[in-house]
Amino acid sequence: MPTDQLSITLAALADPTRRAILARLAAGEASVTELAEPFAMSMPAISKHLKVLERAGLIARGRKAQWRPCSLQADPLKEVADWVEHYRNFWEHSFDRLDDYLREMKTEEKASGGSSCTAPTASTTRTRSLISKS
Repeated sequence: MPTDQLSITLAALADPTRRAILARLAAGEASVTELAEPFAMSMPAISKHLKVLERAGLIARGRKAQWRPCSLQADPLKEVADWVEHYRNFWEHSFDRLDDYLREMKTEEKASGGSSCTAPTASTTRTRSLISKS
């Protein structure tokens, strides 16, 4: 059982039903009945999903007379966003290097008179090297 908050949050987000529940709660509070409406599953199954989300700190359950609203608690999502941001930077950097390389190839192609060759060249080797470093 994961103990760090990021792992707990990601485990809760792994299920599409739970993600759909969070998306609904992003629009505002809702009762368990309202949250269950779009799903073809029993109320106990919905309750289990809500317990997972609550344990992960992604929702809070309140009590207003007979109404028990659920609300989104987005703080744990900030840690997920920060973690994913690292990888977004990685891919952007990789794509920037690929753009630079493609510009270099176009320049070389124009300089050589536009002839293309199917045999591996130094450029092909460099491309493979750039991609494997990514």
